[in-house]
Amino acid sequence: MTERPARGESYDDSGRGVSFGVVVSAAVLALIVIAGIIMYANRSSPGPVHNDAGAAPAVSAASGATGFADPEIDLFGRRIDVPNNPAGQPLVQVATKPRSATDPDWLTAAPAGTTEPHGWQRVYGASVPFSTSDGPARIDNGLAVGYSHTPQGAALAAAQITYRLNARPADRDLYVRQVRVTAAQIAAYDKARSDGKLPDQQPERVTRYLVAPDAFQIENYADDLAIVRLAARGPVTDGKQMWAAVRLVMVWEDGDWRLKPTDGAAGHSDYVDSLTGWTKW
Repeated sequence: MTERPARGESYDDSGRGVSFGVVVSAAVLALIVIAGIIMYANRSSPGPVHNDAGAAPAVSAASGATGFADPEIDLFGRRIDVPNNPAGQPLVQVATKPRSATDPDWLTAAPAGTTEPHGWQRVYGASVPFSTSDGPARIDNGLAVGYSHTPQGAALAAAQITYRLNARPADRDLYVRQVRVTAAQIAAYDKARSDGKLPDQQPERVTRYLVAPDAFQIENYADDLAIVRLAARGPVTDGKQMWAAVRLVMVWEDGDWRLKPTDGAAGHSDYVDSLTGWTKW
């Protein structure tokens, strides 16, 4: 019988050539970067971050480019579209009957369009979701904004913001505008950036593991706060497919969803062996 790896250990899924430990680390990195930027900046390497030969080339979201290049596939053989604008290409929002809290699928419905072409896009190396029903509705100075005030909008924003921040930890505009941080956290973040401890862009050897999560789950929802879980695929262990599940807290503020830094149980991550009760994108 194959033993399940302990948290943080590497588990090589030889059938897919994917290290489960790396996939899990990618999900957990979001919590480290957002909840405690000093923890990330002061990790084992005391010196500044240097771009290596595997770093992604510098890209600009200011070109105004639209449309898509040829699609590619991710580590699990799933389609991933490549927008000409590195910040992403929002999809046309199609007016539908608004959902309400009285609808039986209020917390469980999937946003429209994510299973269609262009529904998952490679943005700065990470796979992020775009819907035709719940946003993001536009790109504003390189940031994906304009999510619906619904559980689906909260789930989309959670995936977008965490994966983008994973891919570009030194993106200050993203950190300040789309993460609900205090003045002290911003000061710590700015110091980490000025000390060169946060990479502008993670190399492809890191971002390739920021794959689309298979499903999401709304644990709790109110007009001002949503607790969202994302499940990223791991290996098959003892004949069971495993997922790394990470919990994220979103707050509705100034007309859009923002990520709230968490610690302890609120930011808990674990493994699950079933997506029963989850919503597949």
